[in-house]
Amino acid sequence: MKAPNFRTLDLNLLRVFDQVMAERNLTRAARNLSMTQPAVSNALNRLREALGDRLVARSGYGVEPTARALALWPSVGEALRQLEASIAPSNFVAAEATSSFTLAMADSTAAEVVPGLMLILEREAPGISLRMLPLTTRDPRLVLDEGTADLAVGYFPAVLADLTAQAQGGGIVAFEHERLYDGVYVCVMRKGHELEHGTLDLDTFCAARHMLVSFSGRPYGFIDEALASAGRQRRVVLTVNQFFTAARVVETSDLLTVLPRHFIRVTGREQDLVQRPLPFQVPRVHVDSLWHRRQALRPDHAWLRQAVAQAARKDIAEGERDTTG
Repeated sequence: MKAPNFRTLDLNLLRVFDQVMAERNLTRAARNLSMTQPAVSNALNRLREALGDRLVARSGYGVEPTARALALWPSVGEALRQLEASIAPSNFVAAEATSSFTLAMADSTAAEVVPGLMLILEREAPGISLRMLPLTTRDPRLVLDEGTADLAVGYFPAVLADLTAQAQGGGIVAFEHERLYDGVYVCVMRKGHELEHGTLDLDTFCAARHMLVSFSGRPYGFIDEALASAGRQRRVVLTVNQFFTAARVVETSDLLTVLPRHFIRVTGREQDLVQRPLPFQVPRVHVDSLWHRRQALRPDHAWLRQAVAQAARKDIAEGERDTTG
């Protein structure tokens, strides 16, 4: 392996390398660097020659890093970010910012969090604009990696388990997250339903007709996983992809559904719905914000994450007080 001469190494090549590794795509890296794709390719070739390694190879629509590149990237990326923060300290002023962000979350989360978030924006950062995307997956890493969304908020158990495994294995963790709140789910039915009163045991629950909220449309969710672990199964006769739709359908039918307890308050139909505890144990549903690590040191993005966390925790706390008060 060729030993590079650090004294003669053009450090701009490391910036190119960092973006190529972050994006795994030369076109997106060039866009981020305000360069042409041929210029990025030329810079990579010069770095390959200096380091004596091909670094990346074309794979599908992007590039696949070599083992040497994977080993180098964490140190290179962290050094560049520390250097950037030292040389060009943030002059971000929320009241003067004109940033635009795209957030991905389910309708139940948006209904709970966005009103409070907009109050924060109107008070502290009136020039910042937001665009909301529906969350259609429990793994939003692709939309975050592609830049389709700047921040995702939701229940991502498999993603967080994978990120933890990567970190424990010494691998590169390209995403960061923050716990916002824990959701409690309850069985919901219309007022006057035959199961409104009396015992709602596991047998009765499984024998009823159910509606499932599924972002992907797959007729199987975490409630069904919990039932399966106990050797039980419910009858799902309708699958919808929005919590608001579920609340409206339940109000006008004999179907049961399972909804976040804090969400019932924001439907505007709380007086027409009955909520009952689930007759079996369900793991706590952790709601997290998730973002790509390349956003981590952006001061406007850091401000957005803090604002989302503030809105979420305040609104959830108020919802829980309203429910138990």
